[in-house]
Amino acid sequence: MSDIDNQLKIIKRGCDELIVEAELREKLKAGRRLRVKLGMDPTAPDLHLGHTVVINKLRQFQDLGHQVQFLIGDFTGMIGDPSGKNETRPALSREQIMQNAKTYQDQVFKILDANRTEILFNSKWSDELGAAGLIRLAGKWTVARMLERDDFAKRYAARQPIAIHEFLYPLMQGFDSVAMKSDVELGGTDQKFNLLVGRELQKDYGQPQQCILTMPLLEGLRGPEKMSKSLGNYVGINEPPEAIFGKLMSISDEVMWRYIELLSFQPLESVGKWKDEVAGGGNPRDIKVRFAREIVARFHGARAAELAISDFEARFRHGELPDNIPEVTVKVPEGGGKSAGHAAEITISKVLKESQLVASASEALRLIEQGGVRINGEKVTDKGLAVRRGDTVVLQVGKRKFARVTLT
Repeated sequence: MSDIDNQLKIIKRGCDELIVEAELREKLKAGRRLRVKLGMDPTAPDLHLGHTVVINKLRQFQDLGHQVQFLIGDFTGMIGDPSGKNETRPALSREQIMQNAKTYQDQVFKILDANRTEILFNSKWSDELGAAGLIRLAGKWTVARMLERDDFAKRYAARQPIAIHEFLYPLMQGFDSVAMKSDVELGGTDQKFNLLVGRELQKDYGQPQQCILTMPLLEGLRGPEKMSKSLGNYVGINEPPEAIFGKLMSISDEVMWRYIELLSFQPLESVGKWKDEVAGGGNPRDIKVRFAREIVARFHGARAAELAISDFEARFRHGELPDNIPEVTVKVPEGGGKSAGHAAEITISKVLKESQLVASASEALRLIEQGGVRINGEKVTDKGLAVRRGDTVVLQVGKRKFARVTLT
């Protein structure tokens, strides 16, 4: 292993919070391999780049010589993580969970070294806990402490339903840390409360408390909201190489640095040189190409990355996507949201008209039907597609009409 300061520098790269750094330093000083835990519930079959932020950090721990424990929440997945939700999530069946779990394993090994990764399923100890054990576990936490969690507090104050089983989720995730005797647990910033529960439960069970490392939630392709398949602002790691490359080339120059910080394995010194290049007048587009090549190669191999670059150059640089795309702002009408609590939305046909890319909404619909409209390089097939206030998208009509549209 490298020296303690170098390890901490790598561990802290891009992280949001480390609890408690002094404790982690002492654990590292002991000179043993730390048990580093990351748990993910297989509630959907595919992973996107937002998921990989914490998996990348797990790989860094692995490269530092520590014991990586990738936990598949086949038990907790049936409860459904309520983190950040304003309503109770529907439960998934064990069959759905296990189908998704298989694809998770296949996908995480594109980042983690399979030979040095311990795969665990929390049903192993959760099923054995039984009703009596679950009641004893529930007795270690109070309703008042559970309502300290921001999303629960907001739902309670708004008189929105909170099902009893949702209170069990943080306890079961925390019990995973007890069962695994984890030294460090990783998670997104939205997981902080759950991770702290694990830390407290370890203390109750007489174990050394785990340190906690939270990672930021990756922004989506088109704006400040986190990457999400439901919002259509994601890059799936199983998508074709040319799709991944094209999507990453569509992000803004500002977001590019954020993606590089959280997703690139390039040394910080190299990233610093890239920033110096741009500050000295270099084209950010060149940096974006380097970054997109790295990501495609990670999931599809170096050969696929080079072919994706060639494909992109042929389709965009040589006639389809100009370097200077007109910037347009479109105002979303008030009350455009689908329901209370949702950001206001506007249909793609209206955006095309307001951006003056088409003469009328009916022309937009006709062009969509003919396959002549793209959003961020992806062909639009849904005439009812809506974009949200706060999004920034690159629209293309035919071969020569473009606009980078910001919805306000």
